[in-house]
Amino acid sequence: MMLQENYKASIEFKDAVFHYPTRPTVKVLKQLCVSVEPGQTLALVGSSGCGKSTTVQLIERFYDADEGEVKVGDRDVKNLNVAWLRTQIGLVSQEPILFDRSIAENIKYGANHREVTMDEVIQAATKANIHQFISDLPLGYETRVGDKGTQLSGGQKQRVAIARAMVRNPTILLLDEATSALDSESEAVVQEALDNASKGRTTVVIAHRLSTVRNADKIAVIRHGHVTEMGTHDELIARKGFYYKLYNIQKLQQ
Repeated sequence: MMLQENYKASIEFKDAVFHYPTRPTVKVLKQLCVSVEPGQTLALVGSSGCGKSTTVQLIERFYDADEGEVKVGDRDVKNLNVAWLRTQIGLVSQEPILFDRSIAENIKYGANHREVTMDEVIQAATKANIHQFISDLPLGYETRVGDKGTQLSGGQKQRVAIARAMVRNPTILLLDEATSALDSESEAVVQEALDNASKGRTTVVIAHRLSTVRNADKIAVIRHGHVTEMGTHDELIARKGFYYKLYNIQKLQQ
């Protein structure tokens, strides 16, 4: 296992090839090459089914690449202790799963490998822009969220999920379509919380709405399992390729 003092939270896909076990003839990733340096934000964009979410599953080691490498730091993830690797990762997905327990318990679950104090819970909730909302509830942090979080709105659920990721104090943050199910008002609040959460962390953002990734250090356009365009938002707009077309289509739909 990699020693923590030597650990740098860079991520690199090097000629990664992958197919799902249930679809052996369909290659989802085809020699995917993309990387992000420690503390930077990489956004992955592209049409549905192009392989964006698959990259997150490979980083988390739910699956392993068939060929090539997926590296965290200077090591192939296959050579890292899975339990240790996952303590380094915080995940916020499109539909976060909350349990019918208190808000505090749901947040604490983000670091279920250790004891979490209430001070840590409050600090994480503050970073996620939801502490004030929780404090105003009659039962505060002891408020039950209901089955699958039904007592909370979509934006509130997302911010609890962000707090849950923050309490882990991860070096790597994975955001998988984290705002795509929200209305524009909720999206703005949640996006601010995500921007706060990303500071100082290596972040991989999978985004449907390109407006949410304009400030990413690097944007990679994935098509048919490999990167076809890469650069900053301004660079890709100037190139007038697929990203440019996609961005303008979304602007017209707003």
